[in-house]
Amino acid sequence: MSKAEGMTEKTTPRPGRRRTVELLMLLAAITVFVIGFSLAGLGVNGSVPPVLALFTGVLGGGAIAVHIALRYLAPWADPLMLPLGVLLNGIGLVVIWGLHAEAGRDGSGALKQLMWTGLGLALCLAVLVVVRRPQLLQRYPYLMALAGVLLIASPMLPVVGLDQYGARRWLSFGTITVQPSEFAKLPLVVFLAAYLGVKRDVLALAAKQVMVREVKVFSLPRMRDMGPMTAAWGMAILVLVGTKDLGTSLLLFGLFLAMFYIATQRKSWVGIGLAMFLAGAYAAYLIFWHVQQRVAIWLAPFDPEVYRQQGGSYQVVEGLFALADGGLLGIGFGAGRAATLFASDSDLILVSIGEKFGLAGLSAVILAILLLVERGFRVALASRELFVKLMTAGLAFLWAFQVFVVLGGVTLLIPLTGMTTPLLAIGGSSLTTSWIIIGLWLRVGDTARRPAQAVTGEPGETVEISLNDGRLTAVRPSTSAIDQM
Repeated sequence: MSKAEGMTEKTTPRPGRRRTVELLMLLAAITVFVIGFSLAGLGVNGSVPPVLALFTGVLGGGAIAVHIALRYLAPWADPLMLPLGVLLNGIGLVVIWGLHAEAGRDGSGALKQLMWTGLGLALCLAVLVVVRRPQLLQRYPYLMALAGVLLIASPMLPVVGLDQYGARRWLSFGTITVQPSEFAKLPLVVFLAAYLGVKRDVLALAAKQVMVREVKVFSLPRMRDMGPMTAAWGMAILVLVGTKDLGTSLLLFGLFLAMFYIATQRKSWVGIGLAMFLAGAYAAYLIFWHVQQRVAIWLAPFDPEVYRQQGGSYQVVEGLFALADGGLLGIGFGAGRAATLFASDSDLILVSIGEKFGLAGLSAVILAILLLVERGFRVALASRELFVKLMTAGLAFLWAFQVFVVLGGVTLLIPLTGMTTPLLAIGGSSLTTSWIIIGLWLRVGDTARRPAQAVTGEPGETVEISLNDGRLTAVRPSTSAIDQM
């Protein structure tokens, strides 16, 4: 064994140790779920819920199955992501079941969420099996863009498009509803990562410098380079006009600006983009009554007229009262006003958590989400492939911004836009998409941290070999195999 190989063996953590840590934390997450579910049943009905075994079997069994798959398919993946995902998913199941039980509903809603949980874990496993080389996802960028746009625009279709709660963002197939904008985020992130990876140098360097007394104060992009930003601005406005979905349009444009900044490091582009979006949002405020109503609720929620009118501030004000009732440690299940609120298990799921578990519990949940996002950014930093770095960071920002929009809306920091919280809120579209993202993070983390190994490819194909978070790149010059590097 050479000296370099010996140093590599000493400094590189063994994959088995990672998976052992993951298993211990996974068991802890499942234990938290069992205790929380039992306490919810005792608080509402005075007994442990009879469906506890079913819920534990699906959540715990699916999580253990993914863990076992990771040992063979992605042994170098991040050991914190799966336990954090299971913990948040389990908390969401507990709160949803408890809210429905308090309101006297049957258990069908919680059982559906359990079904989506099992499907989400299965899709996470499928990503690990199918996506062996994440960089190959950049092969069809414009096809990804087309798929994302079609998914976003699909609620505008007649018959199947469903208009509810002032927005048109669902597809209805009998008793099943789907929110396609949740799935559209994935291909759009892939497209943006592929496009910005190719155009990065042009967008970062080709700019006019605005000088004041020979000091550079601002950079203006060339008009021909404004195309991507203009297209993103136009798409965000079209989403707002066609579907009346302020949250999705805000999320998409914010995602674009974040990925643009990560790729180019140009603050001027972000400033111009924000100015464009604010201009479009102000125009939408002047045109659409539902945008005006959201702003009125935000600015004057306690105004009697705003509070009493249909679709007024009743929901958000009662949510603030529920948060206040929770205090420091919460009031538990079986009491409180959260269960009587509209969308307490979806848009206001963080309000319900604050009432049941108090400020301490809500803070712990937010910290768990932020820790999961931080691990996503950490995986992005470990990646050496530009496309993979942009895609992974974009998905991490997507989660962070989505949680900010939800939490800011329910606390009146920003207007309430009606958006789901990843892994916590009820809804199959959001939950399955969240588990797909975790699967991608796990796969990218394994690829970035996997030690050097022999890799074969087609003639002319770029072959990547990762070594201690680094990368060697070679191009196969002929049909002969690469025997040594």
